[in-house]
Amino acid sequence: MFHDYVKIYVKGGDGGNGMVAFRREKYIPMGGPAGGDGGRGGNVVAVGNPMLTTLTDFKYRRHYKAEKGVNGMAKNMHGANGEDLLLQTPLGTVVKDEHGQILADITLPGQKVILAKGGRGGRGNSRFANAHDKAPRYAENGEPGQEKWLIFELKLIADVGLVGFPNAGKSTLLSRVSAATPKIADYPFTTLNPNLGVVRFDDHSDLVIADLPGLIEGAASGIGLGHRFLRHAERNRILVHVLDMSGLTEKEPWENLAAIEEELRLYKNDFLQRPAVIAANKMDMPDAAEKLKELQKRVDGKYPIFPISALTGQGIPQLLSALRQTLSQLPPLETEPAREEMLTTVVRDEQPFSILRDDNGIWQVSGERIEKLVKMTDLNNEDAVLRMQRIFVKMGLEDALREAGVQVGDTVNIAGNSFDYTE
Repeated sequence: MFHDYVKIYVKGGDGGNGMVAFRREKYIPMGGPAGGDGGRGGNVVAVGNPMLTTLTDFKYRRHYKAEKGVNGMAKNMHGANGEDLLLQTPLGTVVKDEHGQILADITLPGQKVILAKGGRGGRGNSRFANAHDKAPRYAENGEPGQEKWLIFELKLIADVGLVGFPNAGKSTLLSRVSAATPKIADYPFTTLNPNLGVVRFDDHSDLVIADLPGLIEGAASGIGLGHRFLRHAERNRILVHVLDMSGLTEKEPWENLAAIEEELRLYKNDFLQRPAVIAANKMDMPDAAEKLKELQKRVDGKYPIFPISALTGQGIPQLLSALRQTLSQLPPLETEPAREEMLTTVVRDEQPFSILRDDNGIWQVSGERIEKLVKMTDLNNEDAVLRMQRIFVKMGLEDALREAGVQVGDTVNIAGNSFDYTE
């Protein structure tokens, strides 16, 4: 089954915890701290894979978490880093955040994009030794990995896109020129999903053709297959307008052509500047020759016209030869640039924390920096909690709480942990 739009949850691995340990060796009295650092958590990484053409794998599994880092060990031994989680992704996948903003565009084989970064490992107690505290009895917990919801949107990358109204013969044409086996029937909307086919030439070169689901009027505004069709047409370097010349359609071929052009223009204006040709299909029908003459008059040289019959093979070699020659003269199609290989959350002038009292009288303190500090503190270790409180004072949290009206005995909640306020 073909899927081209999914929403997934990704989480980088948490960093391993630092360790509290001391040297205990023969003939070395008071050996000092020797707790090692925790390992880094694994990243969640998208990898461009040219063998894939659908997002089906992500449709049935939505949550992806990378491996955690290993905790630090005695004798200053560093914990192992967590393994990265590699997500094999088809070329043409656009990565967006929940608000629809483009974060990356995967268009190259082997291209890697870090979707969620793993947390750094917590520091062992040997890292906190100083002149005032030569034997610290606390260490850091590992940093939590990044977590977020992302949207994967697939835009098929093909040299040629076959566009046209339902039942114009696009699937038959694709099956004639390639080994693709799209569903073919004598009723509209037989093709509900894009199909890809590869045309092989005698010199071992090839041409990738996409059979795109049939358009109807109003597709640019989401009617019918709507944007789901038009999204895939964005990546095609040449468009082939497949027109039914049989005379059995409700509208004339040139009227269907005008309707398709309008939908393309409404969706993305540069479609009309893209190279295009007309495949006048079903020329084996009795009235087709007369319709072709009228079409040539109305098009008036705007597009090259190739009379073909996808059923019998008439005119198809000439069409393929022209497409191949045109492609050889075109530069690669420009795609949406990836912002950078690593997706990061940019914090602009964020305050270190904010304070709000909820309806239950509990003071809620939020902020990325202060929440991370609490999560990386071992709250069961008295020395670690004292260090955290000293950092709170330096950050100005103590003064801010007093200004907000906190009283002794009030409950303060930070990162899901409740504390009783004391002077």
